[in-house]
Amino acid sequence: MRSRVSTPSLAFAVFGKDSPDTLAARLVRQNGLGNAASRMALYEGGQAAIEASDDPMIRLAAAVDPAARALRKTFETEVEGPAARGQEAIAKARFAEYGTSIYPDATFTLRLSYGGMKGWVEKGQEVRPWTELSRAFERATGEPPFKIPPRWMAAKDRLDMSTRVNFTTDNDIVGGNSGSPMLSASGEIVGLAFDGNIHSISGSYWFDERLNRSIGVHPAYIRAALEQVYNAKALLEEIDRR
Repeated sequence: MRSRVSTPSLAFAVFGKDSPDTLAARLVRQNGLGNAASRMALYEGGQAAIEASDDPMIRLAAAVDPAARALRKTFETEVEGPAARGQEAIAKARFAEYGTSIYPDATFTLRLSYGGMKGWVEKGQEVRPWTELSRAFERATGEPPFKIPPRWMAAKDRLDMSTRVNFTTDNDIVGGNSGSPMLSASGEIVGLAFDGNIHSISGSYWFDERLNRSIGVHPAYIRAALEQVYNAKALLEEIDRR
């Protein structure tokens, strides 16, 4: 991919007189974007507030924005464009070979993918196909990315730690399918698709039933959150009526 960005000028704009270590330390210690009030002030102040901000993270973003936009345009033209045309060619070839004997590729139109709850083997280790709420609290350190929100910590004693949270299935899904209902054979909603394991990234091109897994959030976890953490009585009543 050909770059149209002047690397020396970009490096100077980012680092100035800083070394990578001193810049990283300043960005982490002096930025105020972790504060919701600071973010709201920027949001409400609009472009003028952003331009006037002396927050080091904002200044870093402003410094790299022009170059980042130029690189993004190059990436769209020279990488994403050819990839999209290649995907179209693959889809046409698959249809010519298989016709309607297999379900269609994901094209943001309604489709059904059949599968069951299933784990996989990662580096010789079995990955079980579900997680429980207890694992989140076991990993909590109090610091990002393992910081549990205060509201959840306050509700800990009310929560059942054996509640199923996420589960994996061998359904064939790709990016854009998040939020899709996961149904049992009897038509009951048993989860909502929201992610995939690392192997599912290849799902845009092929499906490997040994490794590709979709990830769903369990209804028990959703209900526990609404009932025990957020006290969303009106929403629970609406769910129970249906």
